[in-house]
Amino acid sequence: MPGQHLPADHSRGDANTIGGYAAAHGRPAAFEGSDGVSYSVEIVSSPTGDPERPWGAYLLFVQWARIGGASPTGHLETEFLAEADNESDARAVVGALSLGQVRAALDALIVERAGGAPGRRWWDAMKEDVDDTGGQP
Repeated sequence: MPGQHLPADHSRGDANTIGGYAAAHGRPAAFEGSDGVSYSVEIVSSPTGDPERPWGAYLLFVQWARIGGASPTGHLETEFLAEADNESDARAVVGALSLGQVRAALDALIVERAGGAPGRRWWDAMKEDVDDTGGQP
């Protein structure tokens, strides 16, 4: 069943923040990572184990397949970005992050996963391969 496009309801939140985007659009935000792969993002909360700040919240990025993008192929996640006395407060702090801050967190995780070296996008790698062979396979 194909997705249904619904107009954003900007009265539900600031669509320039990760929490507001999800509220206004009724779906998670999605980004193209610095590796050229698509990622959707969710705010996740979990007990911290610390009795003084028992709840934490972080970002979970689901990586989607390059071809036939309906299949997840992996994920990346941040450390706790907020800790609070209750779950909703921790989620609210992370939800107030701007989309730019969330994108920066994703790109930092991609670089970290690559061992500190920025990855090549698939189309850049293909172009370099063609340039190196003079267009011959």
